[in-house]
Amino acid sequence: MKLSTDITLESGLIPKASFNYLPWLVCFASSLFFFYEFIQMNMFNAINTQLMQEYHLTAGALGKMSACYFYANVLFLLPAGSILDRFSTKKVVLIALTICATGTFLFACAHSLLLASIFRFLTGIGSAFCFLSCIRLASRWFPAERMALVSGLIVTMAMIGGMIAQAPLTLLVNTIGWRSAVECDALLGLFIALFIFAVVQDYPKNVATTYQQERLELQQFGFWRGLRQGFLSLQNWLCGIYTSLLNLPLFLLGGLWGSMFLATAHHLSHTKATYVTSMVFLGTIIGSPMMGWLSDKVGKRKLPMIIGAIFSFIVVMIILLSINLSFWTLILLFFLLGFVTSTQVISYPTVTESNKRLFTATCVSVVSLCAISGGAIFEPFFGWLMDYHWNGVMVDGLRHYSVNDFQFALRLFPIGVLIALGASFLVKETHCKPSYQE
Repeated sequence: MKLSTDITLESGLIPKASFNYLPWLVCFASSLFFFYEFIQMNMFNAINTQLMQEYHLTAGALGKMSACYFYANVLFLLPAGSILDRFSTKKVVLIALTICATGTFLFACAHSLLLASIFRFLTGIGSAFCFLSCIRLASRWFPAERMALVSGLIVTMAMIGGMIAQAPLTLLVNTIGWRSAVECDALLGLFIALFIFAVVQDYPKNVATTYQQERLELQQFGFWRGLRQGFLSLQNWLCGIYTSLLNLPLFLLGGLWGSMFLATAHHLSHTKATYVTSMVFLGTIIGSPMMGWLSDKVGKRKLPMIIGAIFSFIVVMIILLSINLSFWTLILLFFLLGFVTSTQVISYPTVTESNKRLFTATCVSVVSLCAISGGAIFEPFFGWLMDYHWNGVMVDGLRHYSVNDFQFALRLFPIGVLIALGASFLVKETHCKPSYQE
């Protein structure tokens, strides 16, 4: 079927009646960058014990080392949105992914805590661009009424990366050692960069003139004025707070502390524990596109966000208050945790519909900045809470943390979810339509 050249400027995309594989291929290829970044973000859950032994770390020190990734994200997300709005998305993605893979390889080779932290920071620089670039491309290739579904599918790719960083990476580490496993991870990044180079296009060819005009308009608009459009919007910040706090289980349980918590509170082996933590990602893999589809189907953004926060509170309270649960009960609970918190993906189409398409990446960067700030703040803070509550017991030269230490720190979850629930009540409903006419 020949594609129509009649493009609706509100969506900037191909007509709904036409089917074309290219938008899906472009977004799939770009989402592999997000997939790769979630491996980097969550790999410490598989190698936390080895890192503590290698560098003689406390829980707080390990949290700070892991958070270097998020520190870089926070610093570079501010310019990342404007860079993606003004320059070729494909070129920016390739540069950022190369930086990320390089940082990962150097991290595997580092033999001092300072260098390892610096290279962890370098990895985080590249990842500042990953989700923004996916949303930037999706907003150019798909109509607004499909954005929640597409956003959910993009997040699904990231969650697959999070799952890879759990049991599969743990098994690889047990087989060839943590340094060699991380080197293999770096090599994977280079293969993904080659695929993106071959497949990704910045926008449909028949609307090239439109986007070049937008780029000129952005240059005339000015960098700081563009930032004000995104960062002075209360709607953007409410969505960012919601996303950040519902992402805490992914960052804290899936990314760093989950395997240690499960080994201590539920007496699982390290490998079995990573199978359980991977269920958070599996729940999000299934929940993200489902929540996106449901939001699109009912034509509402706010109500699904509220319901998701309520159920998230129930699940985190069960996990917080329970000890000595069976392996399969934990599998179910962690799956449900990922599933119900996946309503956080609805924040992204809410933001794109609430702002001018001209500033899509800049406005979405507000949400990403909040989400990543959650990791930067709460990973070391969780470790600090563990150290604060620690009773002084040492085992094999390392601090031994009790169930009570973990439960003390895990109080962050219900508090965070309640704040997210409050934010969702304040979000303005967009009814899945662009509310800012250009």
